[in-house]
Amino acid sequence: MSELGGLFVLKPESVTATKGKDITFVAKVDSSSLTRKPAMKWLKGKWLDLASKAGKHMQFKETYDRNTKIYTYEMSIIKVVDGDAGGYRCEVTSKDKCDSCTFDISVQAVQEEQQANILEAFKRSGDAGEDAGDLDFSALLKKREKKQEIPKEEVDVWEILKAAKPCDYEKIAFQYGITDLRGMLKRLKMMKKTEPEKTDAFLRKLDDAYSVEKGKKITLTVEVADPDVQVKWLKNGQEIKPSAKYVFESVGNKRSLTINKCNLSDDAAYECVVGEEKCFTEVFVKEPPVTITKLLDDVHTVVGERVDFEVEVSEEGANVKWMKDGVEINRDTAGSKYRFKKDGKKHMLIINEATKEDVGMYYAFTTGGESKAELEVEEKELEVLQSIADLTLKAAEQAVFKCEVSDEKVTGKWFKDGVEVQASDRIKMTHIGRIHKLTIDDVKPGDAGDYSFVPDGHALSISAKLNFLEIKIDYVPRQDPPKIHLDTSLGNKNTIIVVAGNKVRLDVEITGEPAPTVCWMKEDNSSCNAIVLTMSFVVFDSPTLCSLVLEGAERSDEGPYTITVTNPAGEDKAELFVKIVDVPDPPENVKCTSVGEDNATVTWDAPSFDGGVPVKGYLMERKKVGSSRWTKLNFDVYESTTYEAKKMIEGVLYEMRVFAVNSIGISQPSGNSKPFMPIAPTSEPTCLTVDDVTDTTCALKWRPPEKIGAGGIDGYIIEYCKEGSDQWVQANQQPVEKNQFRVKELPAGEKMLFRVVCVNMAGRSPPATLAQGVTIREIMENPKIRLPRHLRTKLISLVGEKVNLVIPFQGKPRPIVTWFKDGVPLDDKTVGTRTSEVDSILFIRSAERAHSGKYTLHVQIENMSDSADIEIQIVDMPGPPIAVTVTDVWGFNAALEWKPPKDDGNCEIIGYTIQKADKKTKEWFTVYEHNRRPSCTVSDLVMGNEYSFRVFSENICGLSNDAGISKNTAVIIKTGLAYNPAPYKEKDMNCSPKFTAPLVDRSVVAGYAAAISCAVRGYPKPKIIWMKNNMIIGEDPKFLMQNNQGVLTLNIRKPGLFDGGRYTCRAINDLGQDEVECKLEVRGMFAA
Repeated sequence: MSELGGLFVLKPESVTATKGKDITFVAKVDSSSLTRKPAMKWLKGKWLDLASKAGKHMQFKETYDRNTKIYTYEMSIIKVVDGDAGGYRCEVTSKDKCDSCTFDISVQAVQEEQQANILEAFKRSGDAGEDAGDLDFSALLKKREKKQEIPKEEVDVWEILKAAKPCDYEKIAFQYGITDLRGMLKRLKMMKKTEPEKTDAFLRKLDDAYSVEKGKKITLTVEVADPDVQVKWLKNGQEIKPSAKYVFESVGNKRSLTINKCNLSDDAAYECVVGEEKCFTEVFVKEPPVTITKLLDDVHTVVGERVDFEVEVSEEGANVKWMKDGVEINRDTAGSKYRFKKDGKKHMLIINEATKEDVGMYYAFTTGGESKAELEVEEKELEVLQSIADLTLKAAEQAVFKCEVSDEKVTGKWFKDGVEVQASDRIKMTHIGRIHKLTIDDVKPGDAGDYSFVPDGHALSISAKLNFLEIKIDYVPRQDPPKIHLDTSLGNKNTIIVVAGNKVRLDVEITGEPAPTVCWMKEDNSSCNAIVLTMSFVVFDSPTLCSLVLEGAERSDEGPYTITVTNPAGEDKAELFVKIVDVPDPPENVKCTSVGEDNATVTWDAPSFDGGVPVKGYLMERKKVGSSRWTKLNFDVYESTTYEAKKMIEGVLYEMRVFAVNSIGISQPSGNSKPFMPIAPTSEPTCLTVDDVTDTTCALKWRPPEKIGAGGIDGYIIEYCKEGSDQWVQANQQPVEKNQFRVKELPAGEKMLFRVVCVNMAGRSPPATLAQGVTIREIMENPKIRLPRHLRTKLISLVGEKVNLVIPFQGKPRPIVTWFKDGVPLDDKTVGTRTSEVDSILFIRSAERAHSGKYTLHVQIENMSDSADIEIQIVDMPGPPIAVTVTDVWGFNAALEWKPPKDDGNCEIIGYTIQKADKKTKEWFTVYEHNRRPSCTVSDLVMGNEYSFRVFSENICGLSNDAGISKNTAVIIKTGLAYNPAPYKEKDMNCSPKFTAPLVDRSVVAGYAAAISCAVRGYPKPKIIWMKNNMIIGEDPKFLMQNNQGVLTLNIRKPGLFDGGRYTCRAINDLGQDEVECKLEVRGMFAA
């Protein structure tokens, strides 16, 4: 379906044009958002495409600007005329987008400009020059007279033309000075459209307009004068062909067009054409009110998140109007804030990034309902991913305070002891992504204090302390053994916890005189990648500070560390354990374990490394396959490793990923799960029935489920069990695709239950179970032949053609099938038969006359049987007539006689074709065709010529290959033209009745009129008696007896089953009598 969009940058506007002037309309289309070149159409009225009118009067132009990607379309009308007035429309389409605009053209007469100089109106007569001749004032006088006379003449002329005959139009036009005959005819046609036209073709025309509701049917009916005339129906000028949608009917003088299931495309102009005459109408399709079937839901979200409002309506393609707090939201005002989306009956309003300004009440309006929902937007809670660490530094060192928050757009301020820190050459503040950093170069004693970072707009403060270390050096000339003074606040086993990536600083206080030597060692006794900072002496046994610094702690730096201090007075050791904590590794093995109609269950494994601290929970995201936009599924940490994702679209592929969260932060995302599709299992199969039962098998049939869904059907599984048991056994290893299956190897005599389950990728559907058990045993069914209707009468075929007869039958167990020909078992190798369980086929590859006869199909089961007769007649071309003789010649006439051919082609001779040829040219010319009698008289022969004749015989196959040529010729002599007839001898016409055409056996359907006919001759005129079953039919109104020139007909009105029997027609006169009879079979209306 094409989406309406604002593609036009510049639209044509309605104008008033001056007759005889040129006018140009310009439309501009922005193609920056289109995938292909747009197509432009200029239309006049409702459907007239102006591209077919392109020429000198109407011109079209198209240009393209590569820089702005704008197409410019121009339509120019050269020398505007009155017929150009009206409504116009331009349409632009490009794949799934379209747009249109309308404009009007009105035409006004030429306005005579008043001449600025009155002298210019004076002209001189003659050709001598400017000053020659006399002044001529005729120009002014003519203009004034014309202005006064035009209105009177115009009104009179149109009234005269409307009352005149078309043959007088030209005479009237020249009489009143009208030179634009074409324009006159157009205007006259428009004036006559409102008046009912008198026509000889239509008795009743179409109404001016019809109205129908969408989805209903409408019938357009006209009455024509000629009941045998053919009509054409046109839609928007295009002929309509009969189909399931458009049904044509012709009953007497009425012609009807029925349009089924009307939709918006049927809203058009329709015409009914009879010969050269037409009648017009318009059909308007009314759309039913569009109702809302699924209401809007209230939405509660946080700032920056996407918001989807979804409403479902009753009709696809319906228009939905969106409003916020009484203000309409459309494509022109939406900008980049809102997006509109349609998916069948679903309409969505999407807010890309919600803000506090979006809070309010949102409405969706249709033609038949409305729905509203409230949007609440809250500020997003800010999380501290990495806090600030306390620092202890000496003079001239660099202090770096660093913190990380969850929102990279958040700004903030740094404070020292409650006073905002100002940037300088020595103090720098940076903000990169989610990390905020305060750097102080060349630390001084005045820099010591409490530092804090306060994010803007959040009630949150992150604090740390900067300690300034002053070291005093005193020299005491004495020796003390070294001693390590560890801080007892480090907890159990002297463990130090460090966040990965941070700077590690281990400060250990030591004493000893002279200054001890410090050595840091790891458990593997290898030197640690560390640096020993300044170490100094303190007078009076003051402690000394030794520090181990690791820049950017890594996971490999974790482990036990040993510090050893030695001097000449002794040695001391201490152990420290450095634990590196980090964000956890991504979760592993994310997969979808089950799906539903709009949900899916996803599981995953915990991360292999939890970062050194327990995992608090997980965050989940999903996206559609092919999209790059991930959608968060939870804002609070989810503790379990199994999650059910909801509000998904059935039939759409999704991917999932998971983040692990601990007290340090959020892990990297896991690998994407394999694509999965929310699909619901189908409903149970319907109409499960038993088709056939034998001693060991049972055939089942069923219909597909009513509800299938996007997953489709992979197949069906059939299960069975004994009645009273719940142990179901699967009958098929692989799902079957057909809606039927025969279960085999069943125990004979047992009562079994069956059920069928539909399977797709979502799993098994609920089972469809037979209500009652089925006893496994053979069912006896009487044999019955279902003879096709076309084989109940004689089958006629040509020699050489193929004959293939398929005759179905029924019966159980499988009946014995036997074919007979003329009462004898069929033993002809050229006639083949093939029999299956349900039908028997008789086929002849090349038919010959010898194959004609009565074929009988006999089916038998034990002592029960049935049979059917099929009569086949193989026909061929007839032979030529014999004994063609010219029996008499008189004047310009010749009499011919002949005898029927010896070979009639195995069917009745239906006529003869006679040709003549004179001895001079010897060219044959046809004289008669389809002559039924074996004689004829050829007339209009030429005097003085001698003629030969030949005759072809004809049957249903055609003319004979050879002709019978006359033995003698006919000579047309020039004298003796008078015909001397032989003396007239009156013939005795008296004869006893004799039937020339017999009654024929018939089979009719009950309730439909039937007739039987025969022909009789006899003189005097015989008396006719009709009898049924040897009983004379009297004045029964049910029977109508007719006698037309010896053709006798008995009409039976609506025969019933009791009207069947043997009918006899008897003719009697004084010289004798004769009778014929036939058998009439009356079948029930629903008989097979």
